[in-house]
Parts: sequence; C-alpha cells; structure tokens
Amino acid sequence: MRYYFRADGNAATGAGHLMRCLTIADELQNVPGTESADICFLCADETSGALAEAGGYRTLVLHTDYRDMEAELPQLAELFSREAPARRPVLVVDSYHVTDSYLKALGSRARIFLLDDMAQQAYAADCVLNYNAFATQARYRQLYQGTRVRFYTGSAYVPLRPQFRGAGYSFREQVRDVLITTGGGDQENIAARIFHRIQRPGLRYHAVIGRYHPDFEGWQRRARECPQLCVHHDVKDMASLMGSCDIAVTAGGTTVYELCAVGVPFLCFSYAENQESLTEYIGQEGIAGYCGAFHRDPAGTLSNMERLMDTLTGDARMRRRIREREQNLADGLGAVRIARLLSEL
Repeated sequence: MRYYFRADGNAATGAGHLMRCLTIADELQNVPGTESADICFLCADETSGALAEAGGYRTLVLHTDYRDMEAELPQLAELFSREAPARRPVLVVDSYHVTDSYLKALGSRARIFLLDDMAQQAYAADCVLNYNAFATQARYRQLYQGTRVRFYTGSAYVPLRPQFRGAGYSFREQVRDVLITTGGGDQENIAARIFHRIQRPGLRYHAVIGRYHPDFEGWQRRARECPQLCVHHDVKDMASLMGSCDIAVTAGGTTVYELCAVGVPFLCFSYAENQESLTEYIGQEGIAGYCGAFHRDPAGTLSNMERLMDTLTGDARMRRRIREREQNLADGLGAVRIARLLSEL
C-alpha cells in the first residue's frame, strides 16, 4: 500500500502541519499490516521537502506555490496515474490552502484523508478528521449530511510525538521557570513583547525560538545580556523542556495539547483566526488561562497576560487545578489512533 502526505512547513506557515504528518507517518509503520507501506511526502518547496527528508521519508518537491494547490494538480494526476486502479493510494492532506476543487480532482485517483481544523465547509474526501477539543460530531453531521464521508473529532486524535506519552512533570509550590513559545513562524516577534511584559526578578525564562524566527540573532543577543533568559532552538525533547518549567505562555495550536499531555499549567492566546476557537475554548472551559486574541487586541492581550501571570505565579492552588483539568485533554496516543484509521482505508 502506498501513502502520500501532502503538507508544507516554511517561514510563513510554520512547521506544524508537516511535523504532525511526520508523526502520523512514523506511527503508520507500527500498525500491523502496514509495516512495509510505501510512504512519500509531497511538498511545494525545497524548504518543506528538506524537513520531510530529515524525517527519513522519500519526498517529492513540486516546485509550486504552497498557497495555490490547484496549480500542482497536473503533476499529481501524472503521479497517481501510475498506480494500479484497484489499489488507489491514500492521500493525507494537511493544509489551510486546500480547496474542494483540488480534492474533487484527485478523488478518483486516491483515497482522501483530510485533516481539517476549521469545520467551516464540507470537502470531497473519504475521511475527515478534526482533532481539536472543541470539534463536535454534531457540526460534522451537519456539514456532511447526505454524504458517505467518514468523520472523526476530538482531542483523542491529537497527533503528538511519542515523547509526550506519560511525560513527567513534578509540581513545585514555588515558581522558578517560565516557558514562552509562540510557534516557529512568529513573524511579529510576539515572544519578545511577551518576555519584556512578564519578566520578573527571581524567575528564569525559557524562550523557544523556531528555525524560521525573523529575529533569531536578536534573541541570541538578549540571552547574552540577560541572565534570566535561556533561548532554545531546534528542541528535540520538548516534553522534557516543558516538564522542567512551572508555567508556560503559549500561542494556540498543537503546543496547547502538548502542554496538556505533560501537565504544565499555562496561559494561552491566539494570534491568528485559526487559533481563536481553541484558545477561547480553553478559557471558557476553565482548562487554563486565556489572555485574548493578540491579532485583534495586542495591548489588551498583553495586559491580561501580565495580570494572569502574576496571579498564577503566586497561587499554587490555582496551578494545581489547571494541571488536573488539562490532563483530561490529551493522552499522547492520537497519532496511533490516526494511523489505525489510515490503515483501514
């Protein structure tokens, strides 16, 4: 059986889509019956392709614009035409730039498994999965009424790396270390504004600066000038880094679920529309602290963050409550469950 993963990771989009596909691909090889599956990554550009190849997978770079996926259809039609009609390959698509026309064009040549974060429209797919905690079966029944599309929802499917399974976190009454993470594509350098806003004497701050950060050199300089600041780049064991911290400040996205799996109390905010639903859900359910939508109200979000950080730092009981609530959100086995669904296709 052949599996194709269509995802990109670059300075504009960050590496999240591609990294979660790599995690799923790794687990796919552990499912009985798919150990010898042929797995290939399809990427728009060389940057994305290099990331996929670094994960150990055969990669085809399409040399197209990741924002215009329909332009790559002739290449994919040619690629899939080589497959035996009776054994259509599985195509896993993970991109905010996918269109229904794109999926319809490929539906006769491959079985489509779509990762969908937004739940805003129905797509021509065989299977659709939204792993967000706020995603509901009712919404997808409404979207796909009258179709044969299978859909799966909920945070049980969050595709976290194996390091987050049973990750240890030792609760400390006194806060010493604070984690700041804003994603690999922090083009506005929000992390710097957060650090300067929440910096307090006696605390150590750990800033995770991704490979695409536009001010990487500036962060190196800050770390040299400020003994309180540690800058982390290309972190291999994020679970351990998270577990060494007492509080985290994070943008919306997969990092939220990673922190939940480890059990680190955190504050979250959104800086893009596609992060709003998750961060608002976190706040509404009282799972962790919600600071606001940075892309809509930067000043208000930073003000909320400063206030909540001071409260959380001084209230060990509150941090314990957050830890208990968040650990129900993710168990680290989501990629295993997705791999099994793919094997069933």
